[in-house]
Amino acid sequence: MTEIAFILLERPVTWAEAALGFAIASLALLVIVALSAWRGGSQRAFEAAMAAERAREMDDKVAEMSRLQAELTGRMQSMAEILSTRQGDLARLVADRMDGLRQQVGAGLEQNTRQTNESLGRLQERLAVIDTAQKNLTSLTSEVVTLRDVLANKQARGAYGQGRMEAIIRDGLPSAFFAFQPQLSNGRRPDCLVTLPGDGRGLVIDAKFPLESFTQLREARGEDARKAAGSRVRNDVGVHVKDIAERYFLPGETQDIALLFVPSESIYADLHEHFDDVIQKAHRARIMIVSPSLLALAIQLMQSLVRDARMREEAQVIQSEVGKLLADVRRLGERAEKLDQHFRQAQDDVAGIRTSAGKITSRGERIVALDFDDAKAEPTLPFAQGLALKNAAE
Repeated sequence: MTEIAFILLERPVTWAEAALGFAIASLALLVIVALSAWRGGSQRAFEAAMAAERAREMDDKVAEMSRLQAELTGRMQSMAEILSTRQGDLARLVADRMDGLRQQVGAGLEQNTRQTNESLGRLQERLAVIDTAQKNLTSLTSEVVTLRDVLANKQARGAYGQGRMEAIIRDGLPSAFFAFQPQLSNGRRPDCLVTLPGDGRGLVIDAKFPLESFTQLREARGEDARKAAGSRVRNDVGVHVKDIAERYFLPGETQDIALLFVPSESIYADLHEHFDDVIQKAHRARIMIVSPSLLALAIQLMQSLVRDARMREEAQVIQSEVGKLLADVRRLGERAEKLDQHFRQAQDDVAGIRTSAGKITSRGERIVALDFDDAKAEPTLPFAQGLALKNAAE
């Protein structure tokens, strides 16, 4: 038994140790088998109990589903009855709505027909207006042709520019602040002289802008013709600017700046676009070239200055009147104080009168209380002496 049976992990194992190990392994195997059998029985019992519980829950659910099905059947019947009732109500409501819609459609068609007739009537009126406008357009075309003829004439063109300038100034300023064709101290007559409040010097506005050179520039076809026309524009405008500076700048009488009115916006735009040197030359000479829109803007600015000056004058008048009003209020306060003093004096006088009246009443009551019929009364002082003594005692 002590003989070596085999070597396990470099350790010699005898036959006795091998038999003992085999026995121990067999015992452990038997224990494991017994435990497995016990666990298997417990698992089967647990599974049987779970199956029974599931069956019971299934029966309960089936019973609940049966009950719910019965309730659902009852509700379906109730809903069928309600739906049949509602369907009848809906049919009646639809019929009523259709009748109302039919009436509304009829009324709408009648209204549309009436509106269509009215629109046709207004359209005929508009056509009549259009016919009138066409006639006016024909007349305007003839007037434009006449205007072109007017602008072709130098004197007529100057009168047109003067008239347009006068219209702009009359619309923006009171008549007291401007004058047309006034005579200056040197005998010259500018087209317009505007006098601003607070400054006795007038602002000169000239409306004689040379337009012939611009007309020649627009009608030029070749490069040489355009250059010649451009040179004429520069020369004519420069000469006119020089004339304004020499004629209308009078120290102490006119402003040191003047306005040169151009009666056409397109000519003003061409001048600024192609002849900037002419504009700069005019600025150096203190001459501002203005178009109708710029002149209207300048007139609005002057109007605001005039309005401010008038407001200042009115403010001074208001201040003076307020001062007078305050003086009147002070006098009213003094007179009210004097009247209050009179009232207090009158109250004191009335109180004195009441006091005197009380004394007179009390004395009268005492006189009434005297007994003149008592013959047995003791001899007294004379009545006058007694009354004097009483008064002295009081």
